[in-house]
Formats: sequence, structure tokens, C-alpha cells
Amino acid sequence: MRSSVLLGLLPLAAATPFRRAPLLTRDNAEEGKYIIVMNQGVQTSSISSVVQSISAEADHVYNAIGGFAASLTEKEVETLRNDPNVAYIQQNGKASIFATQQNAPWGLARLSNRQPGSTTYTYNENAGDGVCVYVVDTGIDVKHPEFEGRATWVATVFGDVNEDDHGHGTHCAGTVGGKTFGVSKKSKLFAIKAFDASGDGSDASMIAGMEKVIEDAPTRECPNGVVVSMSFGGDKSEAALVDAGFFGAVAAGNGDVFGRPLDAGTVSPASEESLCTVGATDKNDKTAYFTNYGKVVDIFGPGVDVLSAKPGNGSQTMSGTSMATPHIAGLGAYFLSQGTPAKGLCEHLQSISLKGVITAVHNSTVNYLAQNGEAA
Repeated sequence: MRSSVLLGLLPLAAATPFRRAPLLTRDNAEEGKYIIVMNQGVQTSSISSVVQSISAEADHVYNAIGGFAASLTEKEVETLRNDPNVAYIQQNGKASIFATQQNAPWGLARLSNRQPGSTTYTYNENAGDGVCVYVVDTGIDVKHPEFEGRATWVATVFGDVNEDDHGHGTHCAGTVGGKTFGVSKKSKLFAIKAFDASGDGSDASMIAGMEKVIEDAPTRECPNGVVVSMSFGGDKSEAALVDAGFFGAVAAGNGDVFGRPLDAGTVSPASEESLCTVGATDKNDKTAYFTNYGKVVDIFGPGVDVLSAKPGNGSQTMSGTSMATPHIAGLGAYFLSQGTPAKGLCEHLQSISLKGVITAVHNSTVNYLAQNGEAA
């Protein structure tokens, strides 16, 4: 019966006008790479003939399904679209497997689950690949095994030792890209020390740190972009980072000297609107008692009792919007590595966040809790 139906359709098929093969686009497509799928019934010899007609060798030939993968020029794509043997051409998109980390720190787990309390972190194994993350802080213990050789010391912007003798910067770097504690476990980490062993700096040292990022980044291999994680900052120099095409995450701040929250719009660098300003929550999705608030706060991330790396091959817990910020910097690297542009990335994080789940949020502040988009 099936054969008779097919035979009955042959005259109709013969009368059907020729239609160019469609070109299917993909997110995260590899430039110049395509998959060519032939019409059903096309002989292997015909596939070989088409392969021989292009300038590059085929990356793969699919005899079973009828087609091949290859690098093509735009002219070759158009020529093949006019070949009656070709069913369609598809851009070759990048694909990645996903991993699940068991017994993950609560902050990591919160990024990939819709409900609090989970201990698993589901993430793209290639997260952060090709992205350079600058941590402007107290430095990074670049030899810490947590960083697997992916951490590099760039500069100390004042006369001080080239090591993290405080611990804050190493902790932040661990949250961004550590193998155990990190959001984006393949990112490259770069240390710029702008604060001393007491955690003190100056406007001059902070601005110098920003300048160093802008000077150094073009000398590095960062094919998928640059992220700057700033738990502190000064004046309006941070806007230059965004002008350079970088994604910047910055802490909203931890209130006044008594720990009483302030309007983040009065605090630099959180007041710089071109940056992604981060408030802090605890493991129960309540705003941290110290977190600043206001219309300049863009998103919230885990910031209370966050476990991460400690200089000397150790680990420790810390709290602060400084701890929430590297979660967002890590997410910046996560999505840059998947092809999301830096411009509009903060808005993208807002769009995929959990909305309305945070309690005790100031009425002038958004209720957006960060996610990596992998929650089931």
C-alpha cells in the first residue's frame, strides 16, 4: 500500500516548483560551519560529488542519514541551497553536556533550583570557557588548587606584596570560578590587588585597579569576553569598563558603619548605572540584614555564610554583598561563554531570575533572585 501511495504522488512531485533549500540558524553557531542534509533517497555518490564541489574538506560525512558537515563560504552556502539534492542547510551550533555537582555550597545550588534548600548545582560544563574574569580586590592565591592553574596575578596597584594577605579576593575568585565553589568552572581568573591586608584602599588605588583591567585585558586570550568583579570601587571610573565592552558586577554595599542598610544609589560604584549592582540574600531567600537597597539594585544573589576558597589551600565562610557579587560575575562569565553579548547581559540575568520569591525586600527595590537557567 505504501509503495502505491508513493507512486501516486510522483506526478504531483514532478509538477511541484523547485524550492531553494532553507538555511536554518542556530544560537551559538560556529562561524562558517554548516551541516548539509540531503533529500531522502539521494545516493552516496551524489553526496560525494557535492562534497568535492566545495573548497574545504568535509569535517564529517553522514552516509546513514545522508549529508555532511563542513566549513563553507557564503557563496558556497547559496550554491548548495540551489542544489535540488539538498533538503536544508543548518548552521553548526555548539553543544555541551551538563553536569550536576552534589553537596554543592548552598549559594551555588540556589542558582540552579527554583526552591531553596537544594544541595545540587546543575550547570553547563563549559561555563566560563574563553572568558577572562578580573577580580579587583585583595588579590588571589593563584596557587590554590581550587583554581587548577587558571588564576593569574596581574598587578598590585600600590607598594605591597604580590599575594592575598587578607583572603577576601581569594574567596570572591573561588565563587566566580573555583572547581568546587565556582559558578563558571572554566573561566580564567586575573588578580588585581587594590586593597591591603586590612582590606583598606583608597580612591586612587581603586581607580588604578580599573585602569589596570582596561590596560591588561587586550593582552589576554579572552575570545568570549571579559568580566570584572568588584566588591568595591571608586568614582565613575567603572563606566569605562562597560565602555570597553566588559560586563561589570558590583556590590550594592553593606550599609553604614553600624550595618544599617543605605540607598545603594548614594554609594559608589553601586551608583554607576551601567554596572550590574548586586544585593545579598540568605539561604531562606530573605534579604541580608546588611544589604543596601534602592532602584539601582539590579538583582540579588547568595551573600550570607557563603563557603569559598581561603589562601593557603583552605576554605572559609564569609558574608556580604561582596559575596553575592561574584555569583553574578560568575553568571556573567557563564553566559558570555555561551554567546550572550555583554551589552544587555544584566537585563538577561533579570529576565531569567526568580521573581517575587525574596522576603523583606525594600519597596524601592527589585525582587529578582539570580538563576543560571538550568533549573528543571
